[in-house]
Amino acid sequence: MAKAKANGGKKWSAKVTRQSNALDLKRDVFTWRDPERIARSLKRSAERSSRRKTDPFRSAMSMLNFYINRAGRNLPKSRKSVLNRAKTELRKQFGKEA
Repeated sequence: MAKAKANGGKKWSAKVTRQSNALDLKRDVFTWRDPERIARSLKRSAERSSRRKTDPFRSAMSMLNFYINRAGRNLPKSRKSVLNRAKTELRKQFGKEA
């Protein structure tokens, strides 16, 4: 908690999620309940971005993983489940199924 106060009460991970330099994300994309919709939106953002440093799939998956691992550390199981299904859906939409 000391770090949050030192930074004026703001969390760096929330800022990264809101103001990603690589992708222009739809507002509240990670709060949606439909994993397919989340994956579609991330895919669209990654494919349209000219600022990303890697291929669209890796950019989209990286942002989703970042949110799950950092910004969403305190998420309830139901929310994490939706986001993990969005990862599966993202792989499917990019044709990267295992």
